[in-house]
Amino acid sequence: MTDPTRTGPADGAPRIDVVGLMDVDRVVADLVTMVGIPSVNPFAGPASPTAREHELAAWYAAALTELGFDVHVDEVVPGRPNVVGRLRGTGGGASVLLAGHLDTVGVHDYDTAFDATVADGRVHGRGSCDMKAALAAYLEVARVLARSGTRLAGDLVIAGLCDEEHTMIGSRRLGDGTPLADAAIIGEPSNLDVCPAHKGQVCVIVRTHGRAVHSSRPELGRNAIVDMATVIGRLDSYAAELSAREPHPLCGHARVTAAVISGGTIASTVPDRCELEIDRRTLPGETPEQVLTELAALLDPLVAADPGFRYELVGPTLVCDPLDTPVDAPVVVALLDAVGGRSATAFPAATDAPNLGIPAVVCGPGRLEEAHTTNEYVEIAQLGAAVGIYLSSVLRLTAPA
Repeated sequence: MTDPTRTGPADGAPRIDVVGLMDVDRVVADLVTMVGIPSVNPFAGPASPTAREHELAAWYAAALTELGFDVHVDEVVPGRPNVVGRLRGTGGGASVLLAGHLDTVGVHDYDTAFDATVADGRVHGRGSCDMKAALAAYLEVARVLARSGTRLAGDLVIAGLCDEEHTMIGSRRLGDGTPLADAAIIGEPSNLDVCPAHKGQVCVIVRTHGRAVHSSRPELGRNAIVDMATVIGRLDSYAAELSAREPHPLCGHARVTAAVISGGTIASTVPDRCELEIDRRTLPGETPEQVLTELAALLDPLVAADPGFRYELVGPTLVCDPLDTPVDAPVVVALLDAVGGRSATAFPAATDAPNLGIPAVVCGPGRLEEAHTTNEYVEIAQLGAAVGIYLSSVLRLTAPA
C-alpha cells in the first residue's frame, strides 16, 4: 500500500496524515456495535427477532448524520431500508460512492453469532467480515476527513443497502434512476484485492415428469428421479464444454452446478416429478436468455431420443449480473495505486456492484473464506488498511479535474 502516513496521490489531491488521525479503536467499536444488531436476511420468510435490517439502518443513518452527511432513508419494502448519505463537496470534482450491504446470512449452529468479540487481533461475529467491516471503515474515512479539515471537491456518498444476500432489491433500487455518483467502491471481503470483475449468477429449475405407480410394479410407470439422473449426466458434459470456451481475462471460465434437488413423496410410489435447481455462473457478456437457450439445447436431444422423456425449464429463479469494469477506469487505477504492488483480479462471488449503473470495483477487508461460516471474523489490521485505501482513492477520485 501507498505510505499510510501520507495518503493522497501527488497529482493535486489533498494529502492527509492517516496514521495520526485514524482511530482504529473507534472502527472496532463501530463494528462490534453493528455485529450486535442482528440483521439476518429473512429471504422470503417473515420478519424475526434476528431480521433487524431496519434497526441497523437507523443506527447507520444516525452515524452518517452526526458526521454531517445529508441522509436519506428509503424503505425499499416494509422493514427493508436503504440508507444513503451525501457529504457535499465544494465543486469541480467527481463524486464517489462507498457502498455495502446491511444484511447478513443466517446463523444456524452459530450460538455466539451476535456476541461480537475482540481477540487475537480479530473481530469475531456474524457480519464482521461480510460486510459490516467495510461499513465501519467508511465511517472512519468520513471522520478522518473531518479531523483533518479537508473539504473534498466532489461529493462523497456512503450507502448501506438491504437484501444483498438474497435478490439484491437494495442495490437494484439504488441503480434504478439517476446515478448517485461517478464511481463506486463495494467493500465486500476481497482480502483488500482490487476486483473490477466478477461472474454473474443465473439459477434455473429443471423439472422432469414421470408417471406414478406403486413401487412394487415400477415397470408400469416412469421414474422422474431416474430421468433427472440423465439430466445430471448431461450437465457434466455441459460443464466440460464451458471449461473449453475462451475464458474471461479476469473471471476465467463459466461454471454450472447441480445445486438443489427434490423428488418423490413416499417410498412405495414411483415418483412422477423431480426438480433440480441449477446454478449457472455467467461471464460478462452472457445473458439469462443465453443460459436458457443452452439448457434447452442440452436437454432437447433427450426428448428426441426418448419421446417418453418430459422436462420443463422454470425461471430464471434468480439473476445476478456479472461485473466488468475496465481495468483502466479511474476508480480501478486509484485503488490499485492505493494498495500498491497488486494486480486487478476477479471477485469469486456475485455482488451489488453491477446493479449500481456506474463503474464499480469490489475491494474490502476480510477474506471470503471466513464469510458465511460459524467462525466469521476480520483482521483488525485490515480494518485500518481499508480506511487508508478508501481514503486515498476518494482523495484521488474527487480531486479537481
